[in-house]
Amino acid sequence: MNPLLANWTTAFEIAPFDAISDDDFAPGFETALAEAEAEIAAIANAPAPPTFANTIEALEASGKALDQVLSVFFTLAGADSNPKRLELQRKFSPKLAAHSSSIYGNKALFGRIKTLWDARDTLDITDEQQRVLMLTHRSFRRAGANLTGAQDIRMRAVMSRLADLGTEFTQNLLADEAGWYMELSETDLVGLPDFLVSAARSAGAEKGLKNPVITLSRSLITPFLQFSPRRDLREKAFTAWKARGANAGDTDNRPIAAEILALRHERATLLGYESFADFKLETEMAKTPGAVRKLLMDVWEPAKAQAGRDAEILTKVMHQDGINGDLEPWDWHYYAAKRRLAEHDFDEAALKPYLSLDQMIKAVFSCAHRLFGLEFTPLEIPLYHPDCRAWEVTRDGRHMAIFIGDYFARASKRSGAWCSAMRGQARFPRVQAPVVINVCNFAKGDPALLSYDDARTLFHEFGHALHQMLSNVTYESISGTSVARDFVELPSQLFEHWLEVPEVLREFAVHSETGAPMPSELLEKALSAANFDMGFQTVEYVASALVDLTFHEGAALADPMVLQSEILASLGMPPAITMRHATPHFAHVFSGDGYSSGYYSYMWSEVMDADAFASFVKASGPFDAARAAALEANILSTGGSRDAEELYLAFCGKLPGVEALLRGRGLSW
Repeated sequence: MNPLLANWTTAFEIAPFDAISDDDFAPGFETALAEAEAEIAAIANAPAPPTFANTIEALEASGKALDQVLSVFFTLAGADSNPKRLELQRKFSPKLAAHSSSIYGNKALFGRIKTLWDARDTLDITDEQQRVLMLTHRSFRRAGANLTGAQDIRMRAVMSRLADLGTEFTQNLLADEAGWYMELSETDLVGLPDFLVSAARSAGAEKGLKNPVITLSRSLITPFLQFSPRRDLREKAFTAWKARGANAGDTDNRPIAAEILALRHERATLLGYESFADFKLETEMAKTPGAVRKLLMDVWEPAKAQAGRDAEILTKVMHQDGINGDLEPWDWHYYAAKRRLAEHDFDEAALKPYLSLDQMIKAVFSCAHRLFGLEFTPLEIPLYHPDCRAWEVTRDGRHMAIFIGDYFARASKRSGAWCSAMRGQARFPRVQAPVVINVCNFAKGDPALLSYDDARTLFHEFGHALHQMLSNVTYESISGTSVARDFVELPSQLFEHWLEVPEVLREFAVHSETGAPMPSELLEKALSAANFDMGFQTVEYVASALVDLTFHEGAALADPMVLQSEILASLGMPPAITMRHATPHFAHVFSGDGYSSGYYSYMWSEVMDADAFASFVKASGPFDAARAAALEANILSTGGSRDAEELYLAFCGKLPGVEALLRGRGLSW
């Protein structure tokens, strides 16, 4: 029996990773895909008139074997790839696109759904079921279920090609990131803090090298740019970082991005929309490209002004070092760190020994316990990589979820950090608790020490995990993070605020060697410097969001790199700052449709998270029990069972403006 297709009898029905081999994926996929296709055919061709049970609930219950296979495969493909898995991903991608097209293009199936939708006011179903019916009908309509003839055929071809291109974009980026490293001699290590030297030695050892190396892992390259006094090496590292996906040859993502943009525009026009942005934003809280642009521009101008003032100061500091000329992108982190040390007497290297990974994991667990009563018990079970760790999540003795943490960078893992559910919460067709994974790319060390940004990432991704763990709906299609894209970042960004709570840092930010708590003076400096360099951070983010939005507002140009340059020039992009994600490595936007026209969503959610955390502070404080209960009842447990705006209003009573965000980032004056 293929272990991917078996009924898993492991503890908590976790995937039996120790019994699964790469050779199981292809036959398991083909068998599960055939089963899913047969299930869809049976629903579409059922002789009985359509009902919610025999159509909508039948769809909810279909494809479970395929979901089981793919949950394992895509977990491994993202976090622990190898040549075999990359090859399988390329083979599976067009078949999955064709399967999706066959579902949404099934006229008989859509006819049954439309019959129920047209009769929705007469159906005896719950509010949650009405929501699922609406979302199902909408997803079919937006996938082109109303298309016929040549348009229908073309839509299927477009979607298949987009799936291929997204996979190729991802794999090219992974290849560029895995293939580059910079060896350092002992003299190159001068000036680097101990934690970075240790991480670089670990990275070199992982590659079988005697010398320490800097890779394109953000947890290595960012501190290198902060601390290395060698301007030539900083330039070399930054140039490689910026060039990901833009190296001529087989891994060049620039023509792929151009084709993706053209196909997305064609997809939107086939469905009757003026642009892909109009199509994509229809289902989000923002609704229109104009609303998104207004938010971004309201933040852009004060952020650019602050960045300009900061650039002048950093340039003077650089000139004092005897380096004439202009401040360059590979200079900013280094001189910003020097400035922070001078102005705030705050050194990131002094902070890191107090931010060990193990202690920060304890901190997020403690906050989850105080807010929501969750408890975390370590599990010794087979997982997909030795670096992974697992915990059972309970509340009042009741099993709530399994949480898996995969925290360290490696060449087989794509960059960034993410949260995914190998199994989502549901009560139909059977009760199932979620299996949630947080994947990060922290530098390995003994012990592993985090930067403040790393610690914020840990809290951020755990906020997504809470959204999955505390979900309490009937249908998996609307559970957990299955919400509007510009709402999904609210729980994650909101949870970041608890890292800044002084009592949390006092308890858990202890020295990795001595166990001594962080000195109150250092704690105060860390908190006072939290908004340091926020002009830079905001500019690099908003520039990326505006490029993404503009790319999708009209017909695609043959060369998106030209349009990217034109957009940045029109914005007056500061020359010493680059986009956080330039087009060739903008995986959020080009690896799939998830954040296309939607990279703005982090900032849209930040407008709400600043307001939401303020509601805790205005009550009895960050751990106010009533506000925590309201957050769980109205946001974390509800998934997509209600409209996002309705959920936020139920939690906070009003929609916030951009002022709270600007105050929170220190950009209002």
